[in-house]
Amino acid sequence: MSEDRYSRQTAVPQVGDDGQARLASARVLVVGVGGLGCPALLYLAGAGIGRLRLVDADRVSESNLHRQTLFAQADIGRFKVEAAAERLSGLNPTLVYEPHAMALTDARADALVAGCDVVLDAADSYLVSCALSDACTRAGIPLVSASMLGMEGSIGVFCDRAPGYRAVFPEFPAPASCASAGVLGPAVGMLGAWMAQLAMHLVIDYPPEPRGRLWRADLGAGRFVPISFIGASEDGLPPRPLLLSPEDILPADLIVDLRSAVEREALPCAGAIAATADALPVLPPGARLVLACASGRRALAAAERVLKADQNHNLAVLALGVPA
Repeated sequence: MSEDRYSRQTAVPQVGDDGQARLASARVLVVGVGGLGCPALLYLAGAGIGRLRLVDADRVSESNLHRQTLFAQADIGRFKVEAAAERLSGLNPTLVYEPHAMALTDARADALVAGCDVVLDAADSYLVSCALSDACTRAGIPLVSASMLGMEGSIGVFCDRAPGYRAVFPEFPAPASCASAGVLGPAVGMLGAWMAQLAMHLVIDYPPEPRGRLWRADLGAGRFVPISFIGASEDGLPPRPLLLSPEDILPADLIVDLRSAVEREALPCAGAIAATADALPVLPPGARLVLACASGRRALAAAERVLKADQNHNLAVLALGVPA
């Protein structure tokens, strides 16, 4: 390790040599290598976080490049985690990078969280946030979660002596994405950098305590509103649908494909029944209803309607992705 690489960082009184040693021995999981995850990873690698575990199933597309700062034109079509790990290794080859080109699901969350000191949720998916929150609560690991659309977003520190994600966000969000609502690169980059700062804060363990705190950000107005949620609780909330991958499907599951005919033809889902959210089939006794769409957003909206009618419904959501 070069003596000069971290000299400006260790000069900060809250870091010093002891703090740098903690950073070097830390393991951080980053779920989502997009507009939030890219700047977070750049700063974490620059800071010398010893091991970075990257999780994302997506490939780089041209529409990513205005805000996802780890990628170049030549990376289009590559798995994001692989392109990101290569770029980060060029920035700081002394670290260990673990790229996982897969979607985060409830079944995979515990294994991916295991052994980590901090988890960063940069996936911009409500069910991913919920799955990570539950896994972090079980493991006693802090979760830094952020989201951004347009110029408005939020960032908070959950779990590990603080309430979980659903204690603050119990309602299913309205279906929205960067593609539909838009997002500005510098705005999402600011929250991504803040995620890295909070991760370092947690690893070094210097005050003030960030757990149980949320910041609402309006970058258009230049306004940040801090909120404490330390007394919030998930008690009494209805069950949420599980987030599945195709490998998690059981023989008795009733899979309902909410995608358009064009989407279904481009990427078939074996054994699925085509339907709309307004006309779901009747669930056979003992079966689990699996609502499927490309990103999970339409399925989540349909799941909310189902659960409002019957909170005991055995329900799951399947995000099928888009054709490669």
